[in-house]
Amino acid sequence: MIKPLGDNVVLKLLEAKETTKSGIVLTGSSKERPEEAEVISVGPGKMVDGHKVEMEVKVGDKVLYSKYAGTEVKFEDEEYMIVSQEDILAIVE
Repeated sequence: MIKPLGDNVVLKLLEAKETTKSGIVLTGSSKERPEEAEVISVGPGKMVDGHKVEMEVKVGDKVLYSKYAGTEVKFEDEEYMIVSQEDILAIVE
């Protein structure tokens, strides 16, 4: 298991869509990097000016994150993304 530090979050990328809304099938090279992911692990938060910044996401949340954010890592043959909480744009409900 990957345990993030500070305000970092480990995300499991959701599969990129293989068709557009109009039904056009995308090839492997034309699929965009997914911007939706599931939260796998959450860091404890960080201190800013002596105050603890609480984490707003929790394990199991589906989130949208900034397209070029984070660091891709491979762990036990699975691909994950580690991003700062600031790079998470929204929780998908």
